[in-house]
Amino acid sequence: MADTLIHVEVAFALPEKQRLVGLDVPEGTTMLEAVRLSGISEQFEGWDLEKASMGVFGKVVANPAAHALKPGERVEIYRGLKADPKLNRKKRAQEKAEKG
Repeated sequence: MADTLIHVEVAFALPEKQRLVGLDVPEGTTMLEAVRLSGISEQFEGWDLEKASMGVFGKVVANPAAHALKPGERVEIYRGLKADPKLNRKKRAQEKAEKG
């Protein structure tokens, strides 16, 4: 009997370039396996996407290599932040207070 296939998506984005790859994978495929099968890492030179944080629909998954995907799920590959958003907000508030 043939493996049951499910449809999933893999997404990664930079400010200047975004990719969303849809693919059919065997049931039981993990997030990390889907990233590899998608070929998305070849489209982003200089990024080691396999070591990046990953999530499903905005929720970080601690162990992508163990998380089996469900039909319709979208694997999101997260890139590290260059600056802490809390510190940025605090800095902007301080600058606004000083100006005005």
